[in-house]
Amino acid sequence: MIWIFPALAGLLVVYFAMRSSRFRRFAEPTLSILVALLLLSAFLVWSRENGSSSNASDPPPFAQNRPVIQPEEIVLKDLQFTRKRPDTSYRTTGTILNNSAADLTNFSLTVTLEDCPDGKCKTVGEDTALILARLQPGQSQAFETFFTFPNPYGVDPVAPKWSHRVTDIRGRLP
Repeated sequence: MIWIFPALAGLLVVYFAMRSSRFRRFAEPTLSILVALLLLSAFLVWSRENGSSSNASDPPPFAQNRPVIQPEEIVLKDLQFTRKRPDTSYRTTGTILNNSAADLTNFSLTVTLEDCPDGKCKTVGEDTALILARLQPGQSQAFETFFTFPNPYGVDPVAPKWSHRVTDIRGRLP
């Protein structure tokens, strides 16, 4: 409801500026300076609020100095890659085993596909999937995800070679 007063004042300024050239010569520079001061004060308030909400020593959200779970503590077994439609998509299944002392929440699985005919490997592509796995220490769970790789010129890999790595592990101590 308070917005009515500035709106009414703005309409009066526009009305008087249209009716009187003397008022216009006085109102234009005055209003320009007033708007500049309002913008400057709004910027100062915004920067002061933004600066006080975060401390320079605070770590970014979800950052851990030393991860609770190390990549070697996550074991992936029975990984299978099955070609799906479209031809560049692969369904991946397997089992996750949590060998750490912490509860596992999620991790990123990066898979690299190489084509290795005659022992000469050429990288086809790399893709990363977020795997949600709520596992307590010592538990295992089946998972399924999809990876997409480029298919240049419609040529399928003759001798596919798969490699994977676990990154960005999130967990918490029980």
